Amino acid sequence: MEFKGTQKIMAPRQTVWQSLNDPAMLQACVPGCTAFTASGADEFQAVVVASVGPVKATFKGNLTLSERIEATSYRIVGKGEGGIAGFGKMTAFVSLEDDGDATLLTYVSNAEVGGKLAQIGSRLVSSVANKLADEFFKRFNDNVSALAGNGANAA
Repeated sequence: MEFKGTQKIMAPRQTVWQSLNDPAMLQACVPGCTAFTASGADEFQAVVVASVGPVKATFKGNLTLSERIEATSYRIVGKGEGGIAGFGKMTAFVSLEDDGDATLLTYVSNAEVGGKLAQIGSRLVSSVANKLADEFFKRFNDNVSALAGNGANAA
């Protein structure tokens, strides 16, 4: 499943970049995230509660940031295990560019699921995964715009 999107964030690119690398900001933006801790310079452990159709599970996993180009882009790789519910894997490429006084954040992500989640049906799983990605970037946009003193986003 591939998801992509763009957010216009009313903040300077450096502020957006710093926020993309801030564990507290990331935790605040991940829907259902109950824990998010650094386990290395570019690695984090996370606990996320998510519902997909009739399946509600707590996923424990890790998130790794790589291929960083300062204030320009990076890759995120995440893996989570939800016990009997199954597993999820996600890879996303996030890039930033100036857009006047704002920053244009573009993401392209790929996700796959296995176990009980995969049995639910790809259309439902895809819809929920896309909604979670949209919610993350909307929250990120709102939080970073507020941090920069610009209130609600302009996207």
